[in-house]
Amino acid sequence: AAAAALSREGGEDAFRRLFRFYRQRDASDLRGVVDFSAPGGQVVRSQLNISSVSDQDAYRAGLQPVSQWKAYGLSGYPGFIFIANPFLPGCQRHWVKQCLKLYPEKPNICNLDLHMAPEKTIDLWGQSKEQLRRKGSNKWEPRSLLEKLRWVTLGYHYNWDTKKYSANHHTPFPSDLAFLSEQVAAACGFRGFQAQAGILNYYHFDSSLGIHVDESELDHSRPLLSFSFGQSSIFLLGGLKREEAPTAMFMHSGDIMVMSGFSRLLYHAVPRVLPNPEGTALPSCLDQDLSSDLPVGSVIEHSSDEDWQVCAKYLQSSRINMTIRQVLAEGQKFPEESETNGKCQAPSEDSHHENSKAKRHKPNTV
Repeated sequence: AAAAALSREGGEDAFRRLFRFYRQRDASDLRGVVDFSAPGGQVVRSQLNISSVSDQDAYRAGLQPVSQWKAYGLSGYPGFIFIANPFLPGCQRHWVKQCLKLYPEKPNICNLDLHMAPEKTIDLWGQSKEQLRRKGSNKWEPRSLLEKLRWVTLGYHYNWDTKKYSANHHTPFPSDLAFLSEQVAAACGFRGFQAQAGILNYYHFDSSLGIHVDESELDHSRPLLSFSFGQSSIFLLGGLKREEAPTAMFMHSGDIMVMSGFSRLLYHAVPRVLPNPEGTALPSCLDQDLSSDLPVGSVIEHSSDEDWQVCAKYLQSSRINMTIRQVLAEGQKFPEESETNGKCQAPSEDSHHENSKAKRHKPNTV
């Protein structure tokens, strides 16, 4: 297989060669892509800390009991954990709605703030929902503002110019997302994890995410959590150097990845977004209704049929990824910095991308 041959080559920027291979629109050889729904080969079972998350807290976060999660690792990648969709029926809808309706709201920051007046980006949902609901299959239809959304930052806002976080640029982190992240981290052996920063990435079928390492957080002992919803993608996980060829794997709706320990500072990328493998407009896990009997203290909210129609239309050609980080160790502070360096700058419209002919996907951070 062509992908396998490229993987064996190694050498100067082996990662980029595999990225370009999977980026190709006509790349039909996906046999080398790891599929965690049919584990085998280099896929191993990963042990979770079942006792660290009560069933009640898992339910409150919209998750199955940890004892029922299917968690895997990859030989050669210590600290990497893949959890195959542990969400309870209907609960993914809450996070999709939050990423489209609530989290893009001010004071959070998004890519549209780069070139639009502040009053124009106050209510992206309200300005887009009717246009999205009516949207047909004609690709020449004008895109709504939500479809132009590429990234949103939460908590400590990432500075795309300096590649740093700052004490000067911080807004409250969403409590529901913090609770979800804390349960997943605890189940993976990281009790006391604090969700302090989030980068939400919004992909379409022609989007990709360039090769990079997430090293801007001051505390690398805490994991990076990644949640995916909507259409599927190919994720490439490499080594400490770009000369090391990466391993390709599928990510489907509801899947969670945890990068910790050795795997916390590895190169990675998303070369391609793919239609969900079931061949339907949306994966079946998103068709499930939420239980009417939510537990006391649940962070999950029911979505109205009207709201979900908008979300579902958006997801027919899109994928949403939430990555959550702890920036500072307990008691740690940011180094002193000038006021200028503390301000949040975002990447230009054409930066951080591997394919100049493709539509740009701005953030260089998963």
